[in-house]
Amino acid sequence: MSISLKKSTHPVRLTQAVRDTIKGTVADDPVAKQYLPQDAESFIHPLERRDPIGDDVHTPVKGIVHRYPDRVLFKVASACAVYCRYCFRKEMIGPGTKGLLQDEINAALQYIRSHKDIWEVILTGGDPLVLSPRQLSAVIDNLCAIPHVQVVRIHTRVPVADPQRITEELCAALKRDKAVYVAIHINHAQEITDDVRRALKNLHAAGCVLLSQSVLLKGVNDNTAALEDLFRQLTALRVKPYYLHHPDFAPGTSHFRGSIKRGQQIMRELLGRLSGIAQPTYMLDIPGGFGKVPLTPQYLNEIEDGLYMAEDYQGCKHHYPPKE
Repeated sequence: MSISLKKSTHPVRLTQAVRDTIKGTVADDPVAKQYLPQDAESFIHPLERRDPIGDDVHTPVKGIVHRYPDRVLFKVASACAVYCRYCFRKEMIGPGTKGLLQDEINAALQYIRSHKDIWEVILTGGDPLVLSPRQLSAVIDNLCAIPHVQVVRIHTRVPVADPQRITEELCAALKRDKAVYVAIHINHAQEITDDVRRALKNLHAAGCVLLSQSVLLKGVNDNTAALEDLFRQLTALRVKPYYLHHPDFAPGTSHFRGSIKRGQQIMRELLGRLSGIAQPTYMLDIPGGFGKVPLTPQYLNEIEDGLYMAEDYQGCKHHYPPKE
């Protein structure tokens, strides 16, 4: 596949698995739009920034982001199997960036050991599953040896974008007595192939709890039918839809950002069409490092002291408590 890099500063990388799921052009295909450059990337909105969610201000040592008291991000990789055009860390990963040196990994682990309020460690990057099974196992060994760390979570695109990497050796590295959660980044049902299904099945068999994270992308999945299809298929594959993210202010991504109002309308429609176990939470990461907040539509409004108006999924309104 020939790819033009004109006007693109973000690296382009596609696996064969991704190429096989592209059915059209970047103008009309929901997978192609996620990976192939568009002229719209050359426009930088005034609000867009290199570090849109404020990682830097919460980085006490290299590789660690400590934004919430009970959990940290541990950036163990600086590369990904593929590069998404809307990535909120697009200025921090890829060619020309350097991964953590062993001394820096040791310092990050020591930070986690010394902060006993850290209950969960989230491996991110980059994509942790681009590491070799040996490298990944070494990191998880160290984390599992820390008594106060009870949960290890891995954020990854690999099971979808490069499912051949989910080998027996990698699954063995993830099989632990402590809880290992794998949050899989996927945005459209077109990305779910037989190889992806096998990869998810193998991760589940290794004892991993599977979650999904998606981004609400204009022109890709910003309609109820597309998301309903995606979340149904994931739930049937034992993957709990976890977060649906509103896009961040990463440079050159304004063409992917729709309105919060539209996102909330989609969530209202999904409420009436999907089981609760297939519903993600619609989330906004507040720019500047202030953390995530849910963008859940409001279904209950107080109209008097102790009297509310509840709105059902069909838009009908009801008094609560009900009038006699």
